[in-house]
Amino acid sequence: MKPIRSFYILVLLALLVTAETTAQNDVTDATIEEISKTLRIGNSRELAFYFNDVVELKIDGEKQNYSSVQAEAIMKSFFVKYPPTGFVKIHKGSSKEGLSYVLGKYSHKKGTHRVYMLIKQVEDGKYKIDTFDFTKE
Repeated sequence: MKPIRSFYILVLLALLVTAETTAQNDVTDATIEEISKTLRIGNSRELAFYFNDVVELKIDGEKQNYSSVQAEAIMKSFFVKYPPTGFVKIHKGSSKEGLSYVLGKYSHKKGTHRVYMLIKQVEDGKYKIDTFDFTKE
């Protein structure tokens, strides 16, 4: 009788862990989709909603840490210089520590930029962009 009980307990635990991971992935997927929308339309104000308090921002090799307000202003200038014609998510992954990353392609009239973003869950449970990298192709 005890081996059967142990088996059911293990199955229940496995289901709980799977459900939690699936819920986390759903939230991250929704966040990534919202971020992608802001990139497609070049909306720095909406994009800034997804910035962590401090964001590592790298544009064409120039990397620096900025407050979310500063990063919003820099992205606004970026969108003016390179008005978007599209954004495509190419790959998404995650780590056991709860970090998610996205690789994508930002298209504009002058060409494309490869995009890398690192997204992490912060104290309030929301997912925020911690690192944002735009590299001209």
